[in-house]
Amino acid sequence: MKPLVQVQGLRVVARNDDGVEFPIVKGVDFAINQGEVLALIGESGSGKTTIALSLMGYARQGCRIAGGSVRVGELQVLELNQDGLSSLRGRTVAYIAQSASSAFNPSKTLMDQVVESAAIHHTMPRAQAEAKAVELFRALALPDPERLGSRYPHQVSGGQLQRVMAAMAFITDPALVILDEPTTALDVTTQIEVLRAFKDVVRQLGTTAVYVSHDLAVVAQMADRIVVLRDGEIREDGATTQVLEAPAHDYTRSLLAAAEPVVRDIGIEIPELTRSAPPLLDIRGLTAGYGPVGRDGLPSKRILTDINLTIARGATVGVIGESGSGKTTLARVVAGMVPIARGQVLLDGAALPSCDQGRTREMHQRVQFVFQNADTSLNPAHTIGAILARPLAFYHGLKGEARRKRVLALLDLVRLPAAIANRLPGELSGGQKQRINLARALAAEPDLILCDEITSALDTVVAAAILDLMAELRRELKVSYMFISHDISTVRAICDEIVVLYAGSKVEARPREALGEAPFHPYSHLLISSVPKLEQGWLDGVCARGATRLPALGSAPGADADAGPLCTFLSRCSLRVDGLCTHKAPPRQRLANGGEILCHHTPAVLVQMQSPLHRFEEEVA
Repeated sequence: MKPLVQVQGLRVVARNDDGVEFPIVKGVDFAINQGEVLALIGESGSGKTTIALSLMGYARQGCRIAGGSVRVGELQVLELNQDGLSSLRGRTVAYIAQSASSAFNPSKTLMDQVVESAAIHHTMPRAQAEAKAVELFRALALPDPERLGSRYPHQVSGGQLQRVMAAMAFITDPALVILDEPTTALDVTTQIEVLRAFKDVVRQLGTTAVYVSHDLAVVAQMADRIVVLRDGEIREDGATTQVLEAPAHDYTRSLLAAAEPVVRDIGIEIPELTRSAPPLLDIRGLTAGYGPVGRDGLPSKRILTDINLTIARGATVGVIGESGSGKTTLARVVAGMVPIARGQVLLDGAALPSCDQGRTREMHQRVQFVFQNADTSLNPAHTIGAILARPLAFYHGLKGEARRKRVLALLDLVRLPAAIANRLPGELSGGQKQRINLARALAAEPDLILCDEITSALDTVVAAAILDLMAELRRELKVSYMFISHDISTVRAICDEIVVLYAGSKVEARPREALGEAPFHPYSHLLISSVPKLEQGWLDGVCARGATRLPALGSAPGADADAGPLCTFLSRCSLRVDGLCTHKAPPRQRLANGGEILCHHTPAVLVQMQSPLHRFEEEVA
């Protein structure tokens, strides 16, 4: 049977500032059969997205398709003129981007944007397109499908918007759909919802698709075949089962190894630190939020409620939870960006002022923030040397040669060459930018660094390198971290203690070595169960080791945030006891492993209920 898509000898070149062209895709060949899902995987810069975009006859600014052929059905894509390409895009080949939030027009309703492609290509009347959109909303498990289209992009969650973008792609019944890292920035439970919806629709429609990702566990659930890329060349091309279970290339084996979480040896004995000194950071009864403050002194939009947390000097505490759980707000309160409504934040036993205006330069110097998006947190007009020089001058008064030498020392500290100092942020890779973010925080010589989802948008190899660097800096400099993430595997790899937030409440805390041990809070159980496993069939709840089926995901975090003293997880909890959980606030119970849990169920009961997951976690470990 003739393949639906045939790529032969594809070459793409890029142009540097001097106008000199260099290859970034080097003679790639592959084919995709009708109804097949092909995954393109590899590190950042491997050419995944460049190749996927070439299937639409498109090359990004500064790049050019220099040779080869791309056939989709009977169309020779690279031979089409501009009118032909316009007819191809959105009709024959559709594209689902990584960031749905930046792909939608905020001034138009969702329905107007979903049916736009059908109107442009004249595939059906407006009324028929709207009816089909509603059916797609229903197939993609979107809430209230009949009325969803009347909403605007800001009125739905990120995971819902990602699925609306899929409806936009499927509305014209394209021959080929490109999914470009569509779940990378989503938290684990939202990712599972989106993956389930995508897989169901692909199955129902018999869609031919290209799935671009660096996450092998996700690819294992979606793809029939995998093409492994590095430096613009194919290193391996095979069935998903073969690539995952018997990889033929050393690079594929390295990607598989990087996909497994590695617990870093920190080399610091935290108990010794806690006995000899008070905690570096001590958060007591913290309540905070946004909006006008009422007579009770509380903000109109409460995000955090009664949070207690400590970080020892030299320790790393991970804070996990879904989007909307309050993780970033917690870090912003510590940094002074969000005021304290109630409670205290103490640094070395001294209370920090509620917000930024009351804090001294020394307080700011001791607590530094590394933001999630390296692209937006580095000034694109300044060189790396100038970016690193600024905190050296501000906090330490360094000038001239002394400042230049310290800039070079910081680059060496984060394992980057000295030549980087003369470059602009736009000339660096994502991993390099995140290292510069770390170096800028280290320039202040802080005691505590607040890391907000700093590896969430990085591929597994680059993320692993960043985690190794953080562990090394911690050993060398005795710096402490608050490490915020929605990825429980990443937190397990680097943190001494893990704190779980849900809808602004601290529902669980436990030491890292006890992370895989029941009992779990029901919400922690959901998070752990939602981390994709590197095995085919896992998404369907059929694991080779007999793992439990995934729990129902239910509503979004924060749905019960206004539940008063009751459990904030009440409406999503599969273990709730009506008459108890619905009438009384849960107690905070100490666990034998040194952790704590906010739940009515006793630890013994939770162990019994969660034992299948416990056995599975032991087998995986």
